[in-house]
Amino acid sequence: MSSLMKRARATLIGDRVFYSTVLAIIVPVIIQNGISNFVNLLDNLMVGALGDAQMSGVSIANQLLFIFNLAIFGGLAGPGIFGAQFYGAGDIEGLKNTFRIKLLESLFLLAVAFIAFIGFNDPLISLFLQGDGDPLMAQDMLKNGQDYLMVVLIGLPAFALTQCYAGTLREMGETRLPMIASVAAVFTNALFNYLLIFGKLGMPRLEVVGAAVATVISRYVELAIVMVFTHLHHARFSFIEGAYRTLRVPAQLFKKVLRMGAPLLANELLWSIGMSTLTAIYSLCGLTVVSALSITFTISNLFNSIYMSMGTAVSVMVGQALGAEDYGRAKGDVWRLIAFGVAAAAVMGLLLILFAPLIPRAYTGVTEDVRQTATSLLIVTACAMPLYSFSHCAYFTLRSGGKTIITFLFDSGYTWALSVPLALLMVRVFQGDIILTYAVVEAANLIKCALGFFFVKSGKWIQNLTHIADQA
Repeated sequence: MSSLMKRARATLIGDRVFYSTVLAIIVPVIIQNGISNFVNLLDNLMVGALGDAQMSGVSIANQLLFIFNLAIFGGLAGPGIFGAQFYGAGDIEGLKNTFRIKLLESLFLLAVAFIAFIGFNDPLISLFLQGDGDPLMAQDMLKNGQDYLMVVLIGLPAFALTQCYAGTLREMGETRLPMIASVAAVFTNALFNYLLIFGKLGMPRLEVVGAAVATVISRYVELAIVMVFTHLHHARFSFIEGAYRTLRVPAQLFKKVLRMGAPLLANELLWSIGMSTLTAIYSLCGLTVVSALSITFTISNLFNSIYMSMGTAVSVMVGQALGAEDYGRAKGDVWRLIAFGVAAAAVMGLLLILFAPLIPRAYTGVTEDVRQTATSLLIVTACAMPLYSFSHCAYFTLRSGGKTIITFLFDSGYTWALSVPLALLMVRVFQGDIILTYAVVEAANLIKCALGFFFVKSGKWIQNLTHIADQA
């Protein structure tokens, strides 16, 4: 074996202890995401059985909720970076303060979301209904989207509080409890979807409203499990003891977290809006595209579960290594995690290509044109999955080291500077159909991977943030 091969093997392939640690972190997350996405697929099939208008309306509402969800993730990411390093440094009081900051940020984001969704739901949903098609169908999509959105809003506080708890638990390396709570929630959601969408076992037939009620119930089930278990085991999860006695935190720490977290919140918010904008641009190819994209995203998320879990592995392993000032381990683990994630994504991509022609056939309530379009989009997605995985791991590497400005430019900056204009150019100027437009936009992720490689290789993300607390 040449010296180059030996060096590559040492850089990209870990030992048994490394993979044991990775699997201990990601397996619960994979199970959680896998079950969640599988049940989401069943939910999507149930709503899809009602027809194109119902499925598209729910899909559009979920695009708007996606923005809120990502805003919560982005808002909690700043304190989460500090939390992982505080835990790695053995500073439980610091971890407790980051939990309080998460609560405060969640309250603010909830207030903004309720104002936006209640006051502006009509124009927001209508942004996705600009393509060619039957005006009556567009009006039906609008009504279904509004009906679904207004009910689901009730579950947003539960979702936000669950993320505060689950994020802090993951920063401590505890991924099983969030997994159990999430699995219980998705099965609850599936059960009540079946009962309330179709009116089974004496329950009323509520259709899209039933799907929304089921989602709300599942959110509170998930919250109850996480909260009750955490508080009952406060000795193990010591950050929760006395966490609610006050929401005051050291002013300097609060400023540092907000200063570092603001780009992450802005990133997740702008990135999610960018993804929704892409969907709106794609919908200019025709109203039926909305249904095809809903099928594509739901199915591909099921196959994305492994590489998406790698973000958690990077956050935990790299964050704790940086907090312990073991910089050599942090740098070595990053490349091994990236290699593992890309390899896993390639395998799952091949499986998705095999199943792409089969799964859309289960959507009996949509047209054949929608099913065929979804199949083609799934194949494009499968080919791009290794690219997604590389950029995903690179993003979490930069974030673990607190390089939030770079992550902002790398993620949402890329989306708005390249992906959105490219999609608009393909649709408006070159009159590309949805398949060609989607393929060109996804292939451009090669540029993002090149940028990710440069940023990670530079090593500028390697820093210990717990010293900031010492200065606070």
